[in-house]
Amino acid sequence: MLHTLLSLPDRALSWTEGFSKPVLTTLARFVFATVLLVYYLNSGLLKLGEGLSGLVQPSIGAYGSILPKPMEAVGFDVSQLAWHYHAIVLLGTWAELLLPILIVIGLFTRAAALGMIGFVTVQSLTDLYGHGGIAHIETLGAWFDNQPSGVVLDQRAFWVFMLLYLVFRGGGPLSADRLLKSVTSARQVALRPEQG
Repeated sequence: MLHTLLSLPDRALSWTEGFSKPVLTTLARFVFATVLLVYYLNSGLLKLGEGLSGLVQPSIGAYGSILPKPMEAVGFDVSQLAWHYHAIVLLGTWAELLLPILIVIGLFTRAAALGMIGFVTVQSLTDLYGHGGIAHIETLGAWFDNQPSGVVLDQRAFWVFMLLYLVFRGGGPLSADRLLKSVTSARQVALRPEQG
């Protein structure tokens, strides 16, 4: 009796198995677009410097946002930073702009989602330790505390879970990944020698 009762939901929803993966992968990318795309694009665009050269020369705000402690140590004089700090800020700015776009269009989805998990982790650590968020417990939040609005442990846990789903499942049927696979498969078939 108990076994029948416990297996009832599985039997009732077994018909969804065939299409749940494609639907859920596309839905995960859609949710990412609706919740996080504009957030990251706006943040990344603010980090770009002036004009076309801003693509390779981030703004002072980018340095202050990404490297708060090193910037404070040099009196907010970017020219005093070591070369690797410039590389960190440049790569961080590009990642903040490119990774979300790749996820939304579904191009290199698994790699982009994995990169985004790394970005969210670094972002969270910078918020907590670089910008002093650890001093404010509401910024950190806590699990199992009946307060689901903590920025780092609560909200970003959901972000990472959604990104992990894309790492394991890919971009789905409505993605640039799927289109590229179809094109390359068709090309390979066309290039095969005729069997005689």
